[in-house]
Amino acid sequence: MARTSAHTLPLAEALLSLKTRAEAEAFLADLCTPAEVRALAERWLIAQLLDRGKLSYREIAEAAGASTTTVTRVARFLREMPYNGYRRVLDRLKGPRE
Repeated sequence: MARTSAHTLPLAEALLSLKTRAEAEAFLADLCTPAEVRALAERWLIAQLLDRGKLSYREIAEAAGASTTTVTRVARFLREMPYNGYRRVLDRLKGPRE
């Protein structure tokens, strides 16, 4: 179960209302600073690279322009945390398994 609070529930609802990639990009641009958007995009890239399982943490850090600490943190959430947010989205974007 994901962590929720009075502050995150309205944000989750706002995210769910977005219908297109352009809407999502515009919302992120309004909501976050450019550095925050880069940090989110960096973490998402790291999650994708970890999921592929072909690179070392150091190689992923270099490819994403991130620290190995960030790679380790994303890996821990991908592997151990009960929220399964990364896993759910990674699996959905892969489509049905054959």
